[in-house]
Amino acid sequence: MTSSYRNSDPRPPIMQGSPPGLVPPKLDWDRPPWNRWAFQHIREFLPTVEVWRGSGHRHRLERAEVDLDELPVVDSNGAPTTLAGLLDETYTDGFLVLKDGKVAYERYFNGMNERTLHLSQSMAKSVTGSVCGILVGRGLIDPAKLVTDYLPELGETGWAGATVQHVLDMTTGVRFSEEYTDRYSEIGQVDVATGWKPIPPGSDPDFAWPSHLFELILRLKDKVRPHGEAFEYRSIETDVLAFIMERVSGKRLAQLVSEELWQKLGADESACFTVDSAGYALADGGFNATLRDYGRFGQLILDNGSGVIPADWIEATRRGKHGPDFSPSLPDGSYRNQFWIQDSRSRSLMCRGVFGQLIHMSWEHRMVVVKLSTYPDFTNKAYSVATLKAVHAIAEAMA
Repeated sequence: MTSSYRNSDPRPPIMQGSPPGLVPPKLDWDRPPWNRWAFQHIREFLPTVEVWRGSGHRHRLERAEVDLDELPVVDSNGAPTTLAGLLDETYTDGFLVLKDGKVAYERYFNGMNERTLHLSQSMAKSVTGSVCGILVGRGLIDPAKLVTDYLPELGETGWAGATVQHVLDMTTGVRFSEEYTDRYSEIGQVDVATGWKPIPPGSDPDFAWPSHLFELILRLKDKVRPHGEAFEYRSIETDVLAFIMERVSGKRLAQLVSEELWQKLGADESACFTVDSAGYALADGGFNATLRDYGRFGQLILDNGSGVIPADWIEATRRGKHGPDFSPSLPDGSYRNQFWIQDSRSRSLMCRGVFGQLIHMSWEHRMVVVKLSTYPDFTNKAYSVATLKAVHAIAEAMA
């Protein structure tokens, strides 16, 4: 079974019945059609750790709803469609628009509801980067210092000589392949090291697969360029950052995110991270939360941190060297402090993850848009461009 299905199509009965008839294969749970079930059920088949929401009050989201279902937008081919049509075409699980901090539009698909925790993929990087900003503001981390000032074990790796800021901006020269479809690439080894995937069948029996993520990090010895010379998107950078955060704080990542961010958001639900065999919470993509809580996180960023995240950290994050080398779908895009920047004019921030995860924060329009998806492909430029155009159409409609 390799095909996927849209929200308007009949869904195969994945994990339905007792015992269930169709069970996602461990090697391909994130591929179609299995991801349409798996991204909402991570806790049922991977080890996780709670990111506790705390015992405080939930931050109530006021509502000022607008029916945007028939809003004219364009589809991935550039043809006219409606917002509802585009959400169906792009395999949407949840979609939220906050305008001036109020819920303007909220839709759920594919069995998702307001309490469902959905896998963030690389939006987790921005959550991690935001908590790093808190620790920087507290003086626990200095971005200008060397990685090895905090993790001396990395002195024999490709990170020797790199600064924390290089890691934050993904501009180290460390050799690391982010080729998702290659099960033997470094990102494929991350899947095994973190317990996301089993060792691929037919692997070289003499190859020692890493048993946990820090073991893999210690193996990355090579550089392909001087540190700071160029941006190259590599998930492992976020994990190095998280280990620095854990080292200086004496706390594990899930506890840090809970205490420094999630409890202060007034979240509806506790979130969770997937964990490896050493108990490490996967900073680069293992975070899971509800649609509204992703929206609360986006609103906190849009409100310049609200005293939780330093405002100057968010302002610094919105600055970056822009150009076409950052992302095919962002011709004037940039990347800084584990966030994407849409363009040099708006300086809107974005959290993005493979298979169509997005939090878009626009200061110009006082608007946050969250899209949780299960694309049939890791990346799809046409879907991403059409989604961004739809975000702009929503902003104009609600101006």
